[in-house]
Amino acid sequence: MEHALSPTTLSELRRPRPYPAVSVLTPTHRREPYRAQDQVRLRNVVAEAKKQLEADPSVTRERRVDVERQLDQALAEVDLTYAEDGLAIFAAPGEHQVWSLARTVPERVVLSDTFLTRNLVSAHAAERPFWVLSVSADRVTLWNGSPDRVTEARVGGFPRTRRIENFDAERQERIGNIPSTFNDEDTRHFLRDADLALRELMRDDPRPLYLTGAPEALAVLDELGSVTKDARRVPHGGLAHGVAASVWQAVLPQVADQDRRDTAAVTRELESARGRKAFAAGVDEVWRSAREGRIRLLAVEENYRATVRGEDGDHLIPAESGDLDAREDIVDEIVEQCLETGAQVRFVPDGTLGDAQGIAGVLRY
Repeated sequence: MEHALSPTTLSELRRPRPYPAVSVLTPTHRREPYRAQDQVRLRNVVAEAKKQLEADPSVTRERRVDVERQLDQALAEVDLTYAEDGLAIFAAPGEHQVWSLARTVPERVVLSDTFLTRNLVSAHAAERPFWVLSVSADRVTLWNGSPDRVTEARVGGFPRTRRIENFDAERQERIGNIPSTFNDEDTRHFLRDADLALRELMRDDPRPLYLTGAPEALAVLDELGSVTKDARRVPHGGLAHGVAASVWQAVLPQVADQDRRDTAAVTRELESARGRKAFAAGVDEVWRSAREGRIRLLAVEENYRATVRGEDGDHLIPAESGDLDAREDIVDEIVEQCLETGAQVRFVPDGTLGDAQGIAGVLRY
């Protein structure tokens, strides 16, 4: 199952497909006893997708069989042991993808000529992804970070390694015998190349960056690095050869501190906008401002959801899940629309926005 969404990947997902491009979304759970229910629910929603394919007169038999086969293959790839809060299956003639989402989604099946990406985009924004680069003299490892874990990222040529005769990086880091190693020109060249490789990767997928390593290694990157110069430092050696759990424990205090700082900055900016009368609050007002491209900064409480329906196309009114024409993922629609128009999107802890009712925006004009 896929987790990491880069701008390049999103662009590929959004390109038109031969009809039918099928999007199947369903909520999932991280813990038992709900996973058994999730398995039944998932099979039922895939069966519903096949039913819609069968009933669509514009879908030829050949294409229906192809897409049904893709749906079956996607279903076989789902491992609910690693389920998060939602699941998206995309299937079209000749291809399929399965995405695990750290944000719940409404259950739905959509047949179109593009995949339904707004829930994926919103989940990605809510995850606040970041990179962790762990460096040593003989290995540089890249980690993909999210609010509750890191996983090794095998992209962009990472991990990068080199062989050093009679060299034990772990032992030298333990006993502190490192300065001569990091003054070596080959080591400096090795770390410079890693920095350049990361710069290329961040050009396509920019994220906040945390840098771990022995102080001497960090000093070399202070001197020679480009993107690593602006990284948040975590002076902790040995993690380039470590495991994800150790990396997560090392960076967690800085990640939590940065989240607090970011939330405080969003709160200050919203208060300033309120004083300038450049402020929107509530799902209806924010939705209309987003459609007009007026939002510069969107703030959403992490678990805020709203089910609505349109009234004459100008306002949203509350609705119940399952109502005719109900839009259960209107918040995800707003998030995607704001990102499309270049706005910043920040998810903040529940209760942060006070009387703004879960969603607020700073207006451009």
